[in-house]
Amino acid sequence: MGFLNRLRDNEAGNVLVMVAAGFIPLLGFIGGGVDMARIYLVKTRLQHACDAGALAGRKQMAGGAWNANSDKARTTAEGIFNINYVPGSYGSNTLSKNFIENQGKVTGTASVTIPMTIMVIFGQSSKTIAVTCDAEMRIPNTDVMFVLDTTGSMASINSGDSDTKINGLKKAVKCFYEALAKVDTSADCGSNPTGTRNNDVQLRFGFVPYSSNVNVGRLLRNDWMVDSALYQSRKAKTTGNTDVDGYKEGKADVVSTEQVPYSMNWSAWENFGSASGASCTGKIPADATEMTGSESAPYNETVSGGGASRVVSWSTNQDGRYYNYRGVMVSGKCQIQRRYINGYLKRNYQRTDTTGFKEYEYDQLTFNVSGLKAGGSSWSTGITAPVGAFGQTATIGWDGCIEERQTYQNSDDDPTGEFSPIPASALDMNIDMVPTGSDASKWRPLLPDLVWGRYDSVGNWTTAKVKTSSDLSRNYTYACPTAASKLKAYSSANTFESYVNTLYPNGNTYHDIGLLWGARLMSPTGLFGPENAFTSTGGEIERHLVFMTDGDTVTSNQGYTAHGIGWWDRRQTRSNAGPSSNLLTSVVNERTKALCSAIKSKNITLWVISFGSGVSSGAQALLESCASPNRYYVAANSATLISNFQQIADEISQLRLTK
Repeated sequence: MGFLNRLRDNEAGNVLVMVAAGFIPLLGFIGGGVDMARIYLVKTRLQHACDAGALAGRKQMAGGAWNANSDKARTTAEGIFNINYVPGSYGSNTLSKNFIENQGKVTGTASVTIPMTIMVIFGQSSKTIAVTCDAEMRIPNTDVMFVLDTTGSMASINSGDSDTKINGLKKAVKCFYEALAKVDTSADCGSNPTGTRNNDVQLRFGFVPYSSNVNVGRLLRNDWMVDSALYQSRKAKTTGNTDVDGYKEGKADVVSTEQVPYSMNWSAWENFGSASGASCTGKIPADATEMTGSESAPYNETVSGGGASRVVSWSTNQDGRYYNYRGVMVSGKCQIQRRYINGYLKRNYQRTDTTGFKEYEYDQLTFNVSGLKAGGSSWSTGITAPVGAFGQTATIGWDGCIEERQTYQNSDDDPTGEFSPIPASALDMNIDMVPTGSDASKWRPLLPDLVWGRYDSVGNWTTAKVKTSSDLSRNYTYACPTAASKLKAYSSANTFESYVNTLYPNGNTYHDIGLLWGARLMSPTGLFGPENAFTSTGGEIERHLVFMTDGDTVTSNQGYTAHGIGWWDRRQTRSNAGPSSNLLTSVVNERTKALCSAIKSKNITLWVISFGSGVSSGAQALLESCASPNRYYVAANSATLISNFQQIADEISQLRLTK
């Protein structure tokens, strides 16, 4: 007992025994921590590499096929994986990786084996780590507005292309639709669209084709358009008594008559009288007409000729009876009998009118244009006005292009900096302003059939009143593009393509008017705000404006545009001098810069594409500054244009990891 008691009381060496006893479990804890840290690190790196590979493969695939270009998408995915996880990293081995694609979704799998360090003591020699990853394009609620240059130069062919630029543009827009909407079109876009689109997502497209004008009038409400407006036009002066058509009516003459029976059912013969003598020869009355009704109103009126005189023809009807007579010998006497048939007498009239025309007076004149309004957002196709030859009434057609509301008038010949900021008086540059009761805030129909750019007797342009009996030439150029289309969903490729196929090239290049109306039609806070602010279920919307042009601004001071005819109307330039085309070009460029800034400030992504080799370096700089950051593209030919449009669609789709 004494030894045991002494051993119990002696603490020398106890710590060593206790440490030795606890070393084995402590080794397990430390080894497990070290190896678990390695496992966690390897799995994290492996997952990052898988994610990066899937994203890179899906991005390389874009709107094309997974196996296109010799499996470039797959090799890209594997290459990016290898950059992010080098074989043998962290002592791992037996690396396995694989990337596949299905319905536009890229799925990756990867695994490695990690040899254990300390845990091998406890019988755990290695650990296999496996990860998976997915990447696909997912479209958010999206509005896309195409602002497309459809000017006359789009009818030309780029060097290296075999078809016109306008046809290349149509194909590019269709391929954009394929890539974003995941719906196949008739266009050959290199491959069929891959992936699917969530039907819960709202995807809408709108169009503003532009040249020197935009065709937006029939998208507006009637109360956004003025009832009367000033136009560079003419009126006729007459002499003598004339009617509203500028003619003095001549004498009406009956030129022919026609007896027209209603049917061939004659009445029975009846005695009408008798005649003395033993023969009826020479005693039978001639057939007769008896009118019993009133003469009808004129009908089938036609007018032939014109100018100094015209011939007006028309017809009338009058009811009556036609009588037919015969003689019958009765008891040696001639008995006169008659029968009748009901019908009418048609009288054909003719009248020769002569004009009271004296001269035309060419001036800036007011015309009532309210006849175009058909209620709400419905419109008529034209009005009439007394501006025809010799003051006759003429039909003034309206194709839908508009004149802009009140604008800012430069006081000198240098518009640089005049639109930064946009002047308050430039109501036409206000994207969101809804017209009020003031005509200054409303639009006017653009009516080329009502307009003349006048000149004097020696051919000099003038803003003075001109009186002449000559029918002056119009003296202006005019172009109206395909009607714009508001944002709407296109579930069918046929309806989308049907619109795109209507695009045609004509006119000069006014970038500002196209950008302005592209912004107006998609703004969530302007004219169509209730349609654009949110989806039908209240969802947020991403907005993209795709602006494509094939060249520099091109204006004409004789062009009839949204601001009238530049030389005569002078709404944007000083009133005491007619502007040159170069000055108008500078004005459009300055306005374009200001509108690009205004569009981007509305949280609209502005994509800009310069198409073809005809764009100057100055215009290139303007277009690049117009675009949102990293959203500017240059396409020398149609193939590149199609690729650019597909790339933009892929960027809009938003590449996302799904696992």
